[in-house]
Amino acid sequence: MGQLRVEKLQELMKQEISQIILQELKDPRIGFVTVTQVAVTGDLREAKVYVSLMGNEKQVEDCWKGLQSSLGYIRREIGQRIRLRFTPEISFALDKSLDYSAHIQELLLKVQKESEQKEEET
Repeated sequence: MGQLRVEKLQELMKQEISQIILQELKDPRIGFVTVTQVAVTGDLREAKVYVSLMGNEKQVEDCWKGLQSSLGYIRREIGQRIRLRFTPEISFALDKSLDYSAHIQELLLKVQKESEQKEEET
């Protein structure tokens, strides 16, 4: 497949899956979910959906189980909304980049406070 077509499909799937999760899934376990990226193979047979989950460990675990149980529904909805010969097999993957960036931000703020305290002492 052309790379441009794959990229367009990835963006379209990202938007549609975000909308499905936000507005149509009725599972109470699914809380704060952000679809950060969709990676589709070149033959358009498989799609890996990267999601970022917010909350404590229990909420994240419950939300992950809810997402896993809704895979069939999401795939069916994508098949109806996006006209393709084959609907890609969807799998979820956790995106830890937002957690990592929050951790880096905390470290930078800590270093900044320490440097301000050292300047005040001198």
